[in-house]
Amino acid sequence: MFRRREPVPFAFVAEAERYRSNVTPPPRERVDRSQIVGRVLVGLTVTAGLVGSLLFGMPALSTNPHDTHRAQQSEANAGR
Repeated sequence: MFRRREPVPFAFVAEAERYRSNVTPPPRERVDRSQIVGRVLVGLTVTAGLVGSLLFGMPALSTNPHDTHRAQQSEANAGR
C-alpha cells in the first residue's frame, strides 16, 4: 500500500485518501407545481424588465446628427 514519506502525527490524516463515509445525504425534496410556476413567473418578469429597458433605453443612447442640428437651429432662431 502507498506510504507517505513525511511523518504524520495522526493516523486518520494519513488514511484520509481512502476514507469513505457511510452516511448518505437526505433525499432531495420534490418541487411543487406552484414553486415551478413561481420560478417561471419570476424569470419572465426579469427577462421582460431587461428587454423593456433595452427597448426604452436604446433610443436615448442613440446619437442622430439630424436631431441635434434641428435643436441648434431652433435655439438660434428663438434668440432673434
